[in-house]
Amino acid sequence: MRLPDRLRPTGRRSLRSRLSWSASLVVALWVVLLAVGANLLLARGLATQADDVLQARAEATAQTVQVAPDGTVSVLEARDDQALDVGTWIVEPSGAIVERPPGSNARLDAVAAELAGRGTGTRDLEIDEPLRLLSLPITDGGEQVAAVVTSTSLSPYRQVERLALGGSAGVAVLLVVIVHLVLRANVTRALRPVQQMSAQASEWSADDGERRFGAEARPQELAELAETLDQLLDRQAAVLRHEQRFSEELSHELRTPLSRVQAEMDLLTSRPRSAAEVREAHLAIDRSTQAMRSILDTMMSAARSAHSSAVGRARLDDVLPRLADPQGHATGAPIVVHCPPGLVVGVDADVLVRALSPVVDNALRFARSEVVVRARRDAGRVVITVEDDGPGMTEEVAARAFEPGFRGDPEDGHAGAGLGLALVRRLVVAAGGTARATATPGGGRVTVTLPPG
Repeated sequence: MRLPDRLRPTGRRSLRSRLSWSASLVVALWVVLLAVGANLLLARGLATQADDVLQARAEATAQTVQVAPDGTVSVLEARDDQALDVGTWIVEPSGAIVERPPGSNARLDAVAAELAGRGTGTRDLEIDEPLRLLSLPITDGGEQVAAVVTSTSLSPYRQVERLALGGSAGVAVLLVVIVHLVLRANVTRALRPVQQMSAQASEWSADDGERRFGAEARPQELAELAETLDQLLDRQAAVLRHEQRFSEELSHELRTPLSRVQAEMDLLTSRPRSAAEVREAHLAIDRSTQAMRSILDTMMSAARSAHSSAVGRARLDDVLPRLADPQGHATGAPIVVHCPPGLVVGVDADVLVRALSPVVDNALRFARSEVVVRARRDAGRVVITVEDDGPGMTEEVAARAFEPGFRGDPEDGHAGAGLGLALVRRLVVAAGGTARATATPGGGRVTVTLPPG
């Protein structure tokens, strides 16, 4: 599946790389610590083993040393004397060497004599090969009468240490590489559904706004992601529906004043007219353009405050007579307004006119003789009722009267799109009120309840 451009990898390191590398670095740190610790323990063990070998050889050699009453030191000859003589010195307290190993040189003799003079101890040397020397004093009556110095080559031990270090390093590198590859594969496998769901959501948002991930069985994390993406798609679909409905409602509201302007322009250009007629046509055009500007301001205000109460106050005895102005309606019966003086509603006057105008227009379409607009205060709310003496509404029509696009009688010849009363409800709800239609056999009735001012 081809990913959208915004989902393609960029120059920045991906989450997969960051997760796999960070986990691999932690594993590598632990492997290095374990390898270093193991090599240190091995080196200490080999050093202890070398000391034990030297100690055992020195003790065996000390058993062959005899000291005469006059202090003369001599060595008993034994069958394995050659084995004991390998790397072994016998030194008097004065520093004189009684016996030295074959192939010894002056430097080794000097070091052995110096070490024998210090008592028990060890010393490492680097001559032709690494050596370790150990001194074991021989005492008689609490006094040192001689010392045995033994030596051994450290090359085998160093070789074992190098082999162990190289082997542990190779194993550590191999382990880290395997762990990194396994982690990367697992992270990739774990993130692949996320990437696929993101790409799918992007595709649906562009091509099919009604598709959703739903409640399909998924791991908990993916289920939460699916729920979040569904909510985002729902909000996007709601925004798109809101924009579409807003454009339809705006078109619906502007249709009447635009038709009036077009009619006046057609009359002006169709035949010569008197100055009074021209002046009256200009006034009608001006009123229509003012109405269009008011519609635009009101619709934009309603769109900005779709989820909050509209701000403003208006006196109903000033606003409702504007609804009764015959210039504001194309045709219809007379409009009678009953409003107590001084009744104030907590809605801006223009918003109130735009909210009630479709109700009055709808009542004029069905009225036989008149339309009555009544206003009153009831239980802390302002109630406005618009009634006509037409054929009335059925239960179904009353229940769906405020649905966008719904028309009670599609064959009545009316050119509207069924958006007028939907706009009424949206404006009224945005102002903190309610709107409902009542099914009556003897005339239509719409009741609008608004907060007081």
